[in-house]
Amino acid sequence: LRSILRQDPNVIMVGKIRDGETAENSIRAALTGHLVFSTLHTNSAIEAIPRLMDMGIESYLITSALSGVVAQRLVKTICKDCAYTREATPVEKEIFERRGQTIETITNGEGCDACRQTGYRGRMAIHELLVVDESMKKLMMNNASFQELKNHMIEKNTRLLIDDGLLKVKAGKTTLEEILRVASLDD
Repeated sequence: LRSILRQDPNVIMVGKIRDGETAENSIRAALTGHLVFSTLHTNSAIEAIPRLMDMGIESYLITSALSGVVAQRLVKTICKDCAYTREATPVEKEIFERRGQTIETITNGEGCDACRQTGYRGRMAIHELLVVDESMKKLMMNNASFQELKNHMIEKNTRLLIDDGLLKVKAGKTTLEEILRVASLDD
């Protein structure tokens, strides 16, 4: 990364931030005006902040360098050839209601030759986007707890992974089972 910076690129892609040294070099590159993209293994977008702190990066450096974080998970999509719609069960309706949504019908895949009897064919992503605005930066500078940062995200109406997934279930693109496999209902 240091040798790349000598070439003075505008944009840098760091494959994965795994350790403190890579994190520090990436943060320093961002602070000197480079646009840095990287991957970081966390369960949600907001968890990137404490993860960087765990790697030894000071909160004031994260506050200055971080613009946004996207969390994503891949889920299987329902096979279009064998998709069918049924009425949602009371348990399924209750799951949607817990997240402030409603649903009347659920789409599933029955299984056919096109999908090898699985009911799924292809994949798609569900997303969560954290934009680090001025109020988020103030919270970070004041060493706000993880829960305070998360509450701020919710107050700003950030669509969490679970919510984006439920919207895609409502649209008939994937199943509730797939969403619950990759996203926590308690977010």
